[in-house]
Amino acid sequence: MTDRRYSWGRYPDIPQTAHACSWRSEVPELISAVATEHHSTLAFGNGRSYGDSCLAITDQVIQLRTLNRFIEVDWEHGIVTAEAGVTLAEILALSIPKGWFLSVTPGTQFVTLGGAIANDVHGKNHHLRGTFGNHVHSFGLLRHGQPPLNCSPCENPQLFAATIGGLGLTGVITWAKIQLIPINSSQIDSTIVRFENLAEFFRLSAELDHLHEYSVAWIDCLAKGTKTGRGVFTVGDHAPYGSLSVEKRKKLHVPVTPPFSLINNLSLHAFNETYWRVHPATPSRRRVSYEPFFYPLDGILEWNRIYGRKGFQQYQCVIPDAVAEVAMNELLAVIAAFGQGSFLAVLKRCGSVASPGLLSFPLPGTSLALDFPQNADLTALFQRMDAIVHQAGGRLYPAKDAHMNGNDFRQAYPAWEQLEALRDPSLLSRFWKRVTS
Repeated sequence: MTDRRYSWGRYPDIPQTAHACSWRSEVPELISAVATEHHSTLAFGNGRSYGDSCLAITDQVIQLRTLNRFIEVDWEHGIVTAEAGVTLAEILALSIPKGWFLSVTPGTQFVTLGGAIANDVHGKNHHLRGTFGNHVHSFGLLRHGQPPLNCSPCENPQLFAATIGGLGLTGVITWAKIQLIPINSSQIDSTIVRFENLAEFFRLSAELDHLHEYSVAWIDCLAKGTKTGRGVFTVGDHAPYGSLSVEKRKKLHVPVTPPFSLINNLSLHAFNETYWRVHPATPSRRRVSYEPFFYPLDGILEWNRIYGRKGFQQYQCVIPDAVAEVAMNELLAVIAAFGQGSFLAVLKRCGSVASPGLLSFPLPGTSLALDFPQNADLTALFQRMDAIVHQAGGRLYPAKDAHMNGNDFRQAYPAWEQLEALRDPSLLSRFWKRVTS
């Protein structure tokens, strides 16, 4: 059975022929068949990687979303073992009523368990709990022509480290055992306040981050001058009491892909100005459900379509603490000068909790992420931004990237050679070919 799959950003617009399987026992034969016929392949989850890290160099992928069964759960200790195609949303639907939540979650719950490990995703509590990989007990790995392997910090530790953040290149993850955190309610007690500029963001972050489980900021990427980096700062914690209900929020849907992007300079200016002003100038406490707090865009199904047929690119970088404020000011000034950006621009501090993954993205510093409609001007803009990030000693996130040059990648991720040495020769992505050739 085959069908077509794309990356979430639809750039590059290269459809993948997906070869699906129904059972874990079928995966070895499927890898062998596809790799033998096409020379290489790649695992594909739910298609939430933005650029080309989820695209096989042969455009032939192994579709693992159908491996979506729970294998074992331990509600006394909050440990879940499930197949790699299970999504984080499916884990939450099972775990929240039992009083458990994901230790770390990215900005969408529609990623698969295998994808969360392969990209070592992070979230609003990186300053306290590190990345997703910090909470993985073990996983199963299939390498072409080899028997199934169990990987953990004690068993096949080199492959364990290389696979976390390894972009699906060390083997196909078939199942994983992860640790959850206890909660008393599915609601979040949050505090929200708008800020005037980037300096105020760093002041708020220094004052509040260590007091709360979660911390994140939206910023107006088009603001200039003394308003550069203005935005809305939010911190939150799991409520100490309340319902353990799973969110039943009604989803909107973008039914078609328009011929052009609906995100443009005019609509972006209007949205950013309105969004900033509707939020309080003094800290305001409120209790919210977990979905709008963690997954604001998940309320709009197929939201990637609003960027039109050309798709979009996300630019996500992290800048070391020592130069973060200066470099972020420079980045935002360049973005504002170009007059491009996204309505959901995210700024957050990353902590010092080290990931077990060789190629994990976060480092102690500040991360900026925003989306750009694909157009000819992006090349010049990204060149300017890349130069700032490179000079600051920062790096880009491979799971979101579709343009990074090889020199920048290899300098930012010096452990790439260790990963290449452990890569399954039958697995190769367009991203890896681009940045290591």
